[in-house]
Amino acid sequence: MSDTQANTDTRGLGRKLADIDKTAVAPFLALAALFVLGALVNPSFIGIDNILNVLTRSSFIAIIAVGATFVISAGGLDLSVGSMAALVAGIMILFLNSAAIDGNFAMLAAGVVIAIGVGAGAGLVNGAVTTLGRIEPFIVTLGTMAIYRSVTVWLANGGSIAMKSSEMRNLFRPVYTGTFLGLPIPVWIILAVGLLGAFILYKTSFGRHVIAVGSNEDVARYSGIHVNRVRAMTYVIQGICVAIAVVVYVPRLGAATTTTGMLWELQAITAVVIGGTALKGGVGRIWGTICGAFMLEIVGNIMVLSNFVSEYLIGAVQGVIIIIAMLVQRTLQRKG
Repeated sequence: MSDTQANTDTRGLGRKLADIDKTAVAPFLALAALFVLGALVNPSFIGIDNILNVLTRSSFIAIIAVGATFVISAGGLDLSVGSMAALVAGIMILFLNSAAIDGNFAMLAAGVVIAIGVGAGAGLVNGAVTTLGRIEPFIVTLGTMAIYRSVTVWLANGGSIAMKSSEMRNLFRPVYTGTFLGLPIPVWIILAVGLLGAFILYKTSFGRHVIAVGSNEDVARYSGIHVNRVRAMTYVIQGICVAIAVVVYVPRLGAATTTTGMLWELQAITAVVIGGTALKGGVGRIWGTICGAFMLEIVGNIMVLSNFVSEYLIGAVQGVIIIIAMLVQRTLQRKG
């Protein structure tokens, strides 16, 4: 190889490295840095059991955040996901409690279908009111957040809704506690939701329409894209993801309470933003979002294993993280 050719190859490699989207790579570099920090704080952090526990506990937010990636990529926002999760969980448990036969798999499967239907319906309400009513999604989902939470409190009569059948609980519990090929079932569910979400967003015309609507609504409309339909569908996807997360969450405690899903909306939005998705829309990072969800749970885990910051301040730390992530994202966009 001649020196000229070597120099050309070097310059070509340099251009390729320069073309790499920093917002796409940054979450994974930050995740690696957190692993190093966790190992330094407490050697037990990198234990297999602890890592698998972190992955399992992050499943709820990771799954919900995949749906939030669609909503935010299309220029929307959903503040109701936590209240929606409580409502879906309450309705599903009430249905399972009505089973005539304890531990019936068909009844459990029907409960899962109902949960997904309720989630999709709640998402459709958010999408329809936002698009047809031409109301800011912040206002709409703030309102439905209160509605879904209040209905849950009413269903629970101010208390909790618990699964009555121990046999049904035992049948349902492996969804959260079970393993397959050495990995917890919730981790497999995250991977399945992530793969499906990535395929829809990156490989289908609908996914391209989502990005187009989030990038420039007027241009998308002039291009023949049904903007309202696309936006409404992203909220339906969000509702389905909430329902899937609930299916993973309910076997953990076997109950839904008036505080179920509290602040999940903050965590989901934070995971999306630190994962590289632009809060203004037009850019979606499915795997970055999942990475962001892992990062949030790892931060909490490090706080528990260390004595630097009280674990009761996890919410405050997450609030700081989303602010820093937005500042970094804005800086990178300006440089780009």
